[in-house]
Amino acid sequence: MFNKFYIHTDGGARGNPGPAGIGIIIEDEQGKIILKKSKFLGTKTNNQAEYEALVLAFKEAKKLKAKNLEIFSDSELLVGQMSSGWKVRSNNVKSLHIKARELLDNFDSVVFRGVPREENKGADKLVNEAIDNKIKN
Repeated sequence: MFNKFYIHTDGGARGNPGPAGIGIIIEDEQGKIILKKSKFLGTKTNNQAEYEALVLAFKEAKKLKAKNLEIFSDSELLVGQMSSGWKVRSNNVKSLHIKARELLDNFDSVVFRGVPREENKGADKLVNEAIDNKIKN
C-alpha cells in the first residue's frame, strides 16, 4: 500500500447557508485515483461544508492506512486555520475544526496547499453532483 496520498477536498453550499455537499478525491503517489466520494449534507454553510470534506478525507485516508498526506483545498480559510494558526471565530465550524485537528494525530505528516478553484475542479464537480442529485430527488 502506498504511504503518501494527495487529496483534493471541496465543500459548498447554495445560499450560505443552504443545500450543501462535499467531494473528495484521493490519489496515490503516481497520481492514480484511489477514491472519489461525495455526500449531500443538508443545510450547511460553505465553511461547514469545507470542514466536513476535510474530516471525510481524513477518515478515508485512515482506512487506507496512509501516513503522509498532501491536502489541496480552494478554501483559504480552511488552509489558514489548519496550517497557519488562523483563529477559528465561527461557532458553527469550531467543533468541526476540533474534530479535524484530532484526526491529524493519525498521520505522520499532513501538508495543506491552497489552490485556485480551477485546480480543484474534480472535487468541485463532486460537490455540485451531490447537491444537484439530492435537490432533484
